[in-house]
This record gives sequence, structure tokens and C-alpha cells, in this order.
Amino acid sequence: MGIATPTVRKYGQILERNGYEFFKDGDLRIFVQSDIEALIALRDMDKPLDVTAKDLVYQQKERIEGSNETEITISNTYENLPHDPNQLKEVLKFLVNELAATREMNVQLTNDMTQLKTAVLRLQQDHHVISSSIGNSAQKTNAGLYKMILVNV
Repeated sequence: MGIATPTVRKYGQILERNGYEFFKDGDLRIFVQSDIEALIALRDMDKPLDVTAKDLVYQQKERIEGSNETEITISNTYENLPHDPNQLKEVLKFLVNELAATREMNVQLTNDMTQLKTAVLRLQQDHHVISSSIGNSAQKTNAGLYKMILVNV
């Protein structure tokens, strides 16, 4: 690609900061073709890096959402696969792109699930705090009413 390793790292961080999702193995980014194209776009654009990164994040989200609409039409039998090397290459390219889009979607879904779990835990904690506050307020109100009744009796 003609991009130095530190620059790839910097571009990756800029993309992630703007919401781009990479496949990861621990802390290591795993680059698929669309990621490489994003890095090249960052390198070649005249716009500020963050502006270009936001555009690339938008494109990634569009690609992931669009992958839900793509249908794969490959025959079920091995004998019906194309024998022409160029056709095989196209089929494999298509499958690689579909796999990359599926992986990107899985990463996004995993992140969404983590965020949902965190939100549910916070809601449960908030519910507990609110319930406790209501219970304490009710006890104080009852105690106040009891004192007023005793005073008036």
C-alpha cells in the first residue's frame, strides 16, 4: 500500500475514534479488503483526516446494512460450479467480500449487545435506587402521619 506501519496504526486509531470497526484478535487489528481501501482513502484524500474518517465510517455502516439485502446464488452441487478460472475468481471475490461484511456485522452486533447489557444493568441499578427511595419516603410519610395522629389525639 505504500503506507508505513506507524501511519497505518495512526490511521486505524483515527478510524476507530470516529466509530470504524475492525476485526480484532486481542489488540491486533485484522485488515480485510474494505479496511485496506479505507486506509488508502485516508492517505489519498485532501480533506482533514477526521472528516474523511467520518465519511468512511458512514460507508462502512451502509455496506454492513446493505449486506442484509444481498443474496448469494451459488449452486448446491460441486459439479455446477463454474470451471472458468475467471468465473471462479469472481465467485471467490464475492464470497470473501460477503465474509468480510458478515464479520463486520458480527463485530457491530457484539458491540451492540455489550452496550445493551450495560444499559440494562444501569437501569436495574437505577430501579433499585428509585425503589429504595420510594420505600424510604413512604416510611417517613407514615411516621409523620403517625406523629400527627398522636399529637391530635
